Amino acid sequence: MQRMWAFESVFYQIYPLGFCGAPFENDGVLSHRILKVNDWILHIKSLGANAIYFSPVFESDTHGYNTRDYKRIDTRLGTNEDFAKVCENLHNEGIRIVLDGVFNHVGRGFWAFRDVLKNRWDSVYKDWFYLNFDGNSSYNDGLWYEGWEGNYDLVKLNLKNEAVVEYLFSCIRQWVEEFDIDGLRLDVAYCLDHDFLRRLRSYCDSLKKDFFLVGETLHGDYKQWMNDQMLHSVTNYECYKGLHSSFNSMNMFEINHSLLRQFGPESWTLYRGMHLLSFVDNHDVTRVASILNNPAHLPLIYALAFGMPGIPCVYYGSEWGERACKEEGDPALRASFQKPEWNELTEFISRLAAVKTSSEALNYGNFRSVLLTNQQCIFERKTENERILVAINADENDFMAHFDAGCGQARELLTGEMHDFGGGSLLPGYSAAFWKMEA
Repeated sequence: MQRMWAFESVFYQIYPLGFCGAPFENDGVLSHRILKVNDWILHIKSLGANAIYFSPVFESDTHGYNTRDYKRIDTRLGTNEDFAKVCENLHNEGIRIVLDGVFNHVGRGFWAFRDVLKNRWDSVYKDWFYLNFDGNSSYNDGLWYEGWEGNYDLVKLNLKNEAVVEYLFSCIRQWVEEFDIDGLRLDVAYCLDHDFLRRLRSYCDSLKKDFFLVGETLHGDYKQWMNDQMLHSVTNYECYKGLHSSFNSMNMFEINHSLLRQFGPESWTLYRGMHLLSFVDNHDVTRVASILNNPAHLPLIYALAFGMPGIPCVYYGSEWGERACKEEGDPALRASFQKPEWNELTEFISRLAAVKTSSEALNYGNFRSVLLTNQQCIFERKTENERILVAINADENDFMAHFDAGCGQARELLTGEMHDFGGGSLLPGYSAAFWKMEA
């Protein structure tokens, strides 16, 4: 059983430019906004998160994904010294740090691309990009270049160019030396050259023991990018959809089907033994409190996300039920909050996190479906040393579950109370249980 710190973690995602209230356009005015993170460290730790994923922090044109300079913290956020101090404070509290590695494309303000626009054929950087000097762009540059998915503000990098690879690797080395980062989330990993990913894995392995690589992927066979030579993990968008759809349609068969397909006991299942990043929302999608039809399902969807195989990630603000819809635009999803809030949902997630991070079965266990109806599901997570049953009742009414538990009693980990399986197990309306089975 391959073990790694990330597989035993609960992640907390912050989108720094939004979180810190930075202006959308880079105004070039130095402001030490990133220090705001210091005021949230106690909250993050209290929530039970032991790793943090920062969306882009480096100098960019606007939203962070159009990078200008990979070696300098965005002026709107502060200085490299500011961020180094934030990272030191996080590490002192036992919180690992993962940065957004935006390597597929850069912004039009990127220094090498600026040189191309100025010197054209004579630029030493012209082979860093996919260019055609006989064409034109929507910016009327007098040259064509490939943009990410047709977006000309995102200039695609040539990751087959050795100089580009060496430059990006030098940036990663700086991030490790200057900020002591513990991993990278690879933006649009599904677009990245596979040879580049293999070299990236090898290079990062040489920099730091247990350096974690997780890729943003949407659909398809995740093993294209997640394997022993490339990434340790990818984003589980298949289950992201299944999680909220199962509650909204009151059809637990949907998420159960995805989990069996991905992690079930049969030999043909796709990702058994692997650790995908699971989430109920993030900076790109409608917040979960706005997408669920029934607010009573909000704690339950987190219980399911923490109980299923994977590495759970909580998006800042969603732990207390903040609302925002994708239709309102990205800035609405990436809001700045004056201070963190703590309510019943936050408290519940903190208990889930404590259970998840301390459980071998939840971190590494196999998945087996035990009981399934439209509105209830019970599944098992099991290793040689530990067995846990996760039970969800999405209905407002109590449900008496009858199944073979394989033992007489269990400890319910969220409450600490003992549970007796004799005569059936009562699942109160809108409830979740994590039963640790007696030996």
